[in-house]
Amino acid sequence: MSPMPPPDSRPSAARALAADDLHLLRRACSGSATAVLDAFLQRHVDVLRQLAREMQRRGEHAGAVACLREAATLQPGDAGLQVELGNGLRAAGAMDEAVATLRQATQLAPSAKGVWYALGKVLKAHGAVDDAKVALERALALDAHFTQARGALGDVLLSLGDSEGAAACFRLCARDRPHAPRAWSRIANLKTLKMTAADVAALRALLADPSLGDDERIFAGYALAKALEDQDDYPTAFAVLQDASARKRRQVDWDAARFTAWICAIDAAFARPPATASEPTFGHEVIFVVGLPRSGSTLTEQILASHPQIEGASELSDLHAVLNEESTRRDREFPHWVAQATPADWRRLGENYLHRTARWRTQHPRFTDKGLDNWPLVGAAAAMLPGARFVNCRRDAVETCLSCYRQLFHFGNHGSYDLGELAASWRDYDRLSRAWSMRYPHAYFDAVHEDLLADPQAQVQRLLAFLGLPFDPACLDFHRSARAVNTFSAGQVRQPLRRDTARAHRYGALLDPLRAALQVQPGD
Repeated sequence: MSPMPPPDSRPSAARALAADDLHLLRRACSGSATAVLDAFLQRHVDVLRQLAREMQRRGEHAGAVACLREAATLQPGDAGLQVELGNGLRAAGAMDEAVATLRQATQLAPSAKGVWYALGKVLKAHGAVDDAKVALERALALDAHFTQARGALGDVLLSLGDSEGAAACFRLCARDRPHAPRAWSRIANLKTLKMTAADVAALRALLADPSLGDDERIFAGYALAKALEDQDDYPTAFAVLQDASARKRRQVDWDAARFTAWICAIDAAFARPPATASEPTFGHEVIFVVGLPRSGSTLTEQILASHPQIEGASELSDLHAVLNEESTRRDREFPHWVAQATPADWRRLGENYLHRTARWRTQHPRFTDKGLDNWPLVGAAAAMLPGARFVNCRRDAVETCLSCYRQLFHFGNHGSYDLGELAASWRDYDRLSRAWSMRYPHAYFDAVHEDLLADPQAQVQRLLAFLGLPFDPACLDFHRSARAVNTFSAGQVRQPLRRDTARAHRYGALLDPLRAALQVQPGD
């Protein structure tokens, strides 16, 4: 949980009148004066809300929370304001307080479906999926046609392993025209359920609608590509996928050369691992599961989380948040301040990270952090937490890139919508991950997906031995784990290991340009 500013550190605009003072002032005022006061306070609250939204847009979440706290003090009975504050606290990493604030909002407005929906979304993000299910079901009890809540409930059911229940939710959502494209995208992400010829026809009809916006065409296009794959029509699926990914690429801001330069700067900044003020075991609780998306990282985390000493925390954003806060404090982008960081700085950053992630160590002594895009940050994480361990998930390069290309990501991974750029990103990852392996041989482990499929028990034993943990047979029965899984692979890790997951050969020569681009380039 991220620490929030104390009351006396809030902006001066947010230090108005306390709630008790306002109550006394209203009692002392005449009717007309009370109306003027209320109008003034409403205007002040509106200004604070707008300021908070602008701060959130700029990523200044602590400042946004300070403004929303003050607004909530001025209007303590406003459930909508409590929802904004709860969402702001979530963005700031203060998840416990976010949940408490949204629970308070449900008490203020128990019949407001949107409040229960907001609570359900934050509970799911907090890992309390059973409670999230209850909250979302409450929202649907208030309005059975609340499509957003229905879709969110489907996401929760999927994370709990109920793929059939999730599919039923998403198919109901697909009947609602404004939400149909997104609902079809969710159906396509149910990796273990096969789409039908009827789904192909429905998606073609949807895409024939001239009123579809570009976002809707992207959602429906990725879903149609999956449905065509399930009918073994790979050439048509690839053509549809190329169109959808090209549309998405035009929407995102991605500079492959700039990304490569950033990776090179990180490589240079950590050419010699920095000194730290921490003892070698500091941060031993943390197991970072790193690697490119779609590389088997969810499966690896599920195996680890089946061990009685490990909590699977899934895709955390805390490592990025800690480093971004430090970059803001120094007014320099990472990694350009690394050379100026002292051993005490790395210790401070490590303590911040452990504070933010403390909730994942209440039931088990160790936890996994499978944060997206953590692989470039291994050097920083090792300086912050010298006792941490890094499990690098590797998979065949062509399979990894194809799987990324077929996936419409909720956010980030902007280099995934062009095969040439994907290949460049893979080469960047490969180069830096090899550097981490050489610099941190005691702390960095390559978990190769194909090796795991070939000999699961031997590879799981190797992995646990690297982490200093005894073998536990539950790790081989990972698919029986009841833990919630919040990634695109949620359905897949509920099944035993399959050895027939390779897909690239089905596309044949269509992937030859990708294969060529993945070859080592001059200077790599």
